[in-house]
Amino acid sequence: MNTAAPVLTPTTRALAWCLHLLVIGLLALAAGRALTAGRPDAGVIVAVATACGLVYAAGPLLPRIRSSRPAAAWWLAAVGAVWLVLLALSPDAVWVAFPLYFLQLHLLPRRVGLAAVAATAAAAIAGFAAHQHSFSPAMAIGPALGAAVAVAVVWGYQALYRESEHRRRLIEELTAARADLAAAQHTAGVLAERERLAREIHDTLAQGLSSIQLLLRAAERSLPHAPENAARYVDQARQAAVDDLAEARRFVAALTPPALEGTTLADALERLCATTSARHRLTARFHLTGDPAPLATTHEVALLRIAQSALANTVRHAEATTAEVTLGYLGDQVTLDVVDDGRGFDPDRLPAPGPETGGFGLPAMRARMRALGGTLFVTSAPGQGAALAARIPLIPPAETEPEARP
Repeated sequence: MNTAAPVLTPTTRALAWCLHLLVIGLLALAAGRALTAGRPDAGVIVAVATACGLVYAAGPLLPRIRSSRPAAAWWLAAVGAVWLVLLALSPDAVWVAFPLYFLQLHLLPRRVGLAAVAATAAAAIAGFAAHQHSFSPAMAIGPALGAAVAVAVVWGYQALYRESEHRRRLIEELTAARADLAAAQHTAGVLAERERLAREIHDTLAQGLSSIQLLLRAAERSLPHAPENAARYVDQARQAAVDDLAEARRFVAALTPPALEGTTLADALERLCATTSARHRLTARFHLTGDPAPLATTHEVALLRIAQSALANTVRHAEATTAEVTLGYLGDQVTLDVVDDGRGFDPDRLPAPGPETGGFGLPAMRARMRALGGTLFVTSAPGQGAALAARIPLIPPAETEPEARP
């Protein structure tokens, strides 16, 4: 391999133990055959075989040899040197060359490993031929074939290991990507829900509290000269508080707004105009054009909220005397137009939304329209009133109703 030795797994650990046992077994075989053959140098062979085994055993016990290529090369050189001495003493040491092939290919760089395997095979052939006092091509078949098998096995294992590592990295990247995607989806969901809550609060509770505040201010101005007017304003503020409380409860329970419960959008808008006219110094009139068609609940809620927000802005900021609210069914779309005769404003110079300045109304309306594939246009100029136009594709309730209610 071109990198350090791979991390041991249960399989590679078992293969390593098999290699260790093979080396020790072959060294023991060389020593045992020397003893059983009654050779005069049997003691020397046993001593050299034992020394070779001890040098070999030092490798797995030293962590540096597993983590450092130079240290592994020095260790292999020491094992090879002792093996050469044993090979010079006993022909049975030629079998130890086979596990040495695997060690050299596994621990050394590819080119260096191939050179070491070739040198080991040549030494094994030469040593065996020296003990036989002759040389024939058949003597080279065993060591050469063993070297070829070792190269094929080790290179095949390294290719499989690289492929396995590549797949492992891909799985880790996929797992990380899925985790990032889940986190992004969670964040997007949180932001979307936060935006939805902000729109609902702005179009319901905030507008209702603003209306109550205006009514109480009117009652305060009527005291003590016109107590009957003050009582009427306080009663309207109380009724507005009741309506807002109902809205808040429905909002928390994620239900349809009370204004749309059991009625049509046109009736709800007509009641909204009547309530606004009764509570404030503004004459709001409702108009219906076209043939009414059934709408999805999400569309009805969006149009009602836009009308509520637009009229609330007219009451608070426009100083208008009249407002015209028109709901139109025009072929494949439904429209909502709110026009007032107030002081108007410059749409390009609106303050940025903030806790002190407000300014959340128009962004919330546009967000509602975008969510439903609609559009919102605002036309105004200082001293010329304001006109708001909302357009939504006319989609039957069956296509969107499953998403309309939580």
